[in-house]
Formats: sequence, structure tokens, C-alpha cells
Amino acid sequence: MESTSAGNGQIQELHQAHLLRKRKIQRKVFGTQLLILIVFFAIWEVAGRNKWIDVLLFSYPSKVFNQIYHDMLDGSIWVHLGATVGETIVGFVLGTLLGTALAAVIWWWDFAAKVLDPYMVVFNSMPKVALGPLFIVGFGPGFMAIVATTLSITVMITTLTVYQSFREVDPNYVKVIRVFGGSKRDVFYKVILRASFPAIVSTLKVNVGLAWVGVIVGEFLVSKVGLGYLIIYGFQVFNFTLVLSTLVLIAVVATVMYQFVAYLERKLT
Repeated sequence: MESTSAGNGQIQELHQAHLLRKRKIQRKVFGTQLLILIVFFAIWEVAGRNKWIDVLLFSYPSKVFNQIYHDMLDGSIWVHLGATVGETIVGFVLGTLLGTALAAVIWWWDFAAKVLDPYMVVFNSMPKVALGPLFIVGFGPGFMAIVATTLSITVMITTLTVYQSFREVDPNYVKVIRVFGGSKRDVFYKVILRASFPAIVSTLKVNVGLAWVGVIVGEFLVSKVGLGYLIIYGFQVFNFTLVLSTLVLIAVVATVMYQFVAYLERKLT
């Protein structure tokens, strides 16, 4: 009993030491990331104030953050931010669900997988901006056209990634279910889906960025509200500080969404 207790104590000490090292590495990584960001903004600020760069085009951080501050105070930014975030969340969730469902369908039906494979590859390679006018005519110049543009990007990537993870599941697991008389449904739910769960969750992180790309492209084409609209408007009136402040907001909100998905990944896997 004493030897067992001593062994457990040593294991706990090793585990605590491992966690401590892991936290130190995480703090070091975060500190380095923060330092890089601060140095970048400092160089940008100095370059802008000393006219080393074209201030009309590139502005500098104090002007950019001042623009964000005043837009927040007068409330003009919140409508655009809310519209874009809402469209992004809808496109992100629907793209993940539809892509995973389509991957399950083509895994289930081998004939469909063989028939659809070249079409999916061709559709995925098409420039999605070129499809924008079709979505505008088909769904009207508004929310649905923007979501459709987003889905055209996220669904195919999700389908191809998840379907590939389905195919890469260890066939020995499938044989075990078959030996015990399991049906194809049992194979899918008990083996394929569970074994592919980490890949599906990882796809969420990819879809965060793709959803933002789809929404901004859609707003470029059709929207009269949203962060994409602000970028186009800033270019039209040569207010590049507005353009850069909008890009900073997109980066901040996209990072928050990415970190939330990463948190979900850690909890779920």
C-alpha cells in the first residue's frame, strides 16, 4: 500500500511539473506574440508621423484607433458591426452543418461519391466572386445573397475535408463492428463519426476565416450596411483611415471568434 501511495504521489508530482512547464511555454508564446504586435504598431506609428510612408494610403495607428473610438462614441459602427457578425455566424454555422451533412451523404452512398467528386473539385476551384452576380439575381441584393456567397466558400471546403477524414478512419474498426453484426448505420455512428470528430471540430477553425472572407466579399458586391460596405465606401471617398480601422475591427472580432472555437475544440476533444 505504501509503495502504491508513493508511486501515485510521484505521478502527481510529474503531472504538476508538466502542467507548470506547459503554462510557462504558453505565457512565453503569448508574450512573444504581444511583443511582435507592439513593435509592429510602434514602427507603423513612427513611420507615419515622420512621413516615411504615405499617410494618405497607410495612415498610422493613433489615427486608426481614434477613428474607431469616435465611430463607437457616435454609434455609427455598431450597425455595421452587428450586420457583419450576424451574417458571419449564420454562414459559419450553416456552412459547417451543410458541409458535414453532405460529406455524410456521399460517404453513405458510394455511387454518389464517385459521381459528385469531379463536380465538387471544379466548384471549389471556381472564383466565388464570379458567382456573386448570380446570387444577387437569384436571392436579391441583401442578406440571403451574402449568406449564399459565404456558403459557396464554406460548404465545399467542409465537405471535402470531412469526407476525407471519413475515408481515413482505420478500417479495422469498421471490421470489428461488421464482425459483431453491425449495420452501416452502426459503422457510421459508432466508428466513422466518432473517429472523425476531431477533424470536424478542427474544420470549425478553418471555417471561421472562410466565413469572414465570404461575408466581406458578399458585402463588397451588394450590401449597403456592414464592414465590407465601409471598406468600399472608404475607398470611394479616399478615407483610408476608415478602411484600415475597419480591417482592424475585422481582425479583432475574427480573433475572438477563432479563440472561442479553439476553446470549444479543447473542451469537446
